[in-house]
Amino acid sequence: MTHPHETDSDRRRNILKVVGSQLLFLALFALPGVGLWVPQHFRAIFVTSLVLVTAVLVGLRRILFSTDHKVIGIQFLITSLLMLSVGGLLAMLIRLQLGWPTHFMNEQSLAHRAFLFMEKLLPGGFPSGIMDASFYNMLFTMHGSIMIFFAVIPLLVGVFGNYLIPLKIGAGDMAFPRLNMYSYWLVPPAIAIVLTGFFMQGGAAASGWTAYAPLSTTLGPGQVCWIVGIIVLGASSIMGAVNYVTTIINLRAPGMHFFRLPLAIWSLFITAIIVLMATPVLAAALILLLLDTTAGTSFFLPPGLIIDGVVQSMSRGGQVLLWQHLFWFYSHPAVYIMILPAMGIASEILPVFARKPLFGYHSMVYAIMGIAVMGFMVWAHHMFASGMNPTLGTSFMVSTMVIAVPSAIKTFNWLGTLWRGSIRLTTPMLHALAFVSMFVIGGLTGIFAAATPVDLYLHDTYFIVGHLHYVLFGGSLFGIFAGITFWFPKMFGRMLNETLGKIHFVLTFIFFNVVMFPMFILGIAGMPRRIYDYTGYAHLAHVGGINRMMSVAAFCLGMAQLIFAINFFWSLFRGKEAGENPWQANPLEWMPASPPPHGNFVQTPTVYHGPYEYSVPGRADDWLPQHVKA
Repeated sequence: MTHPHETDSDRRRNILKVVGSQLLFLALFALPGVGLWVPQHFRAIFVTSLVLVTAVLVGLRRILFSTDHKVIGIQFLITSLLMLSVGGLLAMLIRLQLGWPTHFMNEQSLAHRAFLFMEKLLPGGFPSGIMDASFYNMLFTMHGSIMIFFAVIPLLVGVFGNYLIPLKIGAGDMAFPRLNMYSYWLVPPAIAIVLTGFFMQGGAAASGWTAYAPLSTTLGPGQVCWIVGIIVLGASSIMGAVNYVTTIINLRAPGMHFFRLPLAIWSLFITAIIVLMATPVLAAALILLLLDTTAGTSFFLPPGLIIDGVVQSMSRGGQVLLWQHLFWFYSHPAVYIMILPAMGIASEILPVFARKPLFGYHSMVYAIMGIAVMGFMVWAHHMFASGMNPTLGTSFMVSTMVIAVPSAIKTFNWLGTLWRGSIRLTTPMLHALAFVSMFVIGGLTGIFAAATPVDLYLHDTYFIVGHLHYVLFGGSLFGIFAGITFWFPKMFGRMLNETLGKIHFVLTFIFFNVVMFPMFILGIAGMPRRIYDYTGYAHLAHVGGINRMMSVAAFCLGMAQLIFAINFFWSLFRGKEAGENPWQANPLEWMPASPPPHGNFVQTPTVYHGPYEYSVPGRADDWLPQHVKA
């Protein structure tokens, strides 16, 4: 299970080797990207990169190809954080264009100099110092795709699912360790395939992260790369979900009944079931879309379609809306794939730093189940503007309103947990509180979009962009920051710097709201989403100042993440040693040393009670670990 002479220092050094090896591999893996700037040497760069990556994989194979769930969780963490950075940089370019469209630029302005600088870096995207409209389409497509498929989902499901599930249920590893390794090693090829589109004729995918047909069937090889990459990533997700479900059902420690599972495990368990039910539908739809794009089929191409002024074959009999139904049948449950684990993280952190039992544990579990079931009954609310039958639209409107009920139950239970607690405003607690408050804003604005008459006006405006970002940044990313700062001591054996952590939180919270909240105002004013240059519209003549303010705040938001990066890497080497249980928490992951040894537990623990027994009357300590008898 564990080496008898291995010390905490040895384990910390081994974890640093994992982080260093992963960073080295990903840096060499990304080396062909240099070809964007020196295309005349692309072949030499590609061959050199291939040789170096092969050498690293062979030389560091024992570290990189580990089947230990903790190593795989850290590999997901490093990869996903890097992709989060890439997605954030693309967002900066989007905001650069929206803040200073062509007509608003002064030749002496800082923005103009920024555009000229980007022309040197990306001449194809910024001809004559002006962002090309087709390049803008690629930016928002790849930003959304990277953030959703390669950052948020892998961070919440890949990182916390892999690292926490065996530790929290008292198991030594996953049920299928080798399958677990494969689930990670499908991710780098998927990333490479999707990003290869930037090197293709016509550029990367540019049909939005939703890839609506028939547009997505007409965009060339970059779109094909996007389709294939997402299919590969879907295979990784299915492998991971099979492992999670099997592990939680079969490998729980003695006494770990289902209603003694921490809420983080319940949320990951239900999320894995959603993945298993929804992802194959997306994979099938993507295969059909790939055939339409490359093999001349017409699953989504209607008869009489006109492309570039040319009427296509009249014999085609595809249905454009079929793609939307199949895509959203996956992608609305995918919203809960991106939010349920964050809910579980918040449910873990709030009791620890309120020093109170979680309010309404059983109702929280049933609420997660209700969200999962109803999540498959509301997908067509994304299609109110498609011309669907009003009666059908009304049924989806009602079901969308009803799904707010289990989310409200969870929100009020979180408030009940905080009520009259001994609250400790640590960095994880601040992020968890931000998650709850931002998720409430995202949910409340979703009620407007759920009403068909209102959505017909708001659907293609920035109101929906704001709603999406309050759920998936204000919700998911604050949940991710909460989870990383909470379990960092367990993963790496050292504490993050609290001062830097709180500075990062305050700046992120402020600038996030300055960027995202005005989107609701812009949406009500009629500003279309995915717009490249709004200066040609009379009704948007007044929105330039708001957009510039949002862009400045977005750049500040991006700079604030450098504080997180500095804190993360500085603490890996210089952070205070954490000990086994620095937060005085109850679940089983705090029982072994930090970081845990191979096999996690020297002896399989026995569970005697639930995970949220805080401030138990009659005890000297205000916490009662799950493996300790009352």
